[in-house]
Amino acid sequence: MNESTIPTPVPATPDQFRTLMSGFPTGVAVVTATDTIGVERGMTCSSLCGVSLDPPVLLVCLRVGSPTLEAVLGRGTFAVNLLHADARPTAELFASGDPHRFDEVVWETGPGAAGPHLVRDAHTVADCGVRSAQPVGDHVTVYGEVRRVTRRGERIPLLYGLRQFRPWPER
Repeated sequence: MNESTIPTPVPATPDQFRTLMSGFPTGVAVVTATDTIGVERGMTCSSLCGVSLDPPVLLVCLRVGSPTLEAVLGRGTFAVNLLHADARPTAELFASGDPHRFDEVVWETGPGAAGPHLVRDAHTVADCGVRSAQPVGDHVTVYGEVRRVTRRGERIPLLYGLRQFRPWPER
């Protein structure tokens, strides 16, 4: 290949990076936690992946300054609610910043719950303990050791890609 045909790389802008990542569809989750004074916090998160099977560890990336991140780090626990295809309104609600979002959904906590479980909107919930956290730019990567998994039946997952929420395609 002629090296003169390779374009000179330039630093990516935030908009270019958003466009890049929008072409990589991913599942949608709502990360929930209860802060140190007992207030429920939560945010939509598509930056989630498995890290280790033994022990079971996942990672989530949460925005610096978000009340959800503060609650996760303050209590050292959080829940990852994997949303099903009919939960698009909940994904949008928890992405909106609405301070009354928990008034709009059915949720519960109980013994062993690391954060609120979205009863009607999540097909699976992972209760996690914070193993470590690493600041990276305008987000913090939080590693959570999965302590318990709760399944709420077989449901089609909700995906996010091309800046749109969509259900997993039918077979």
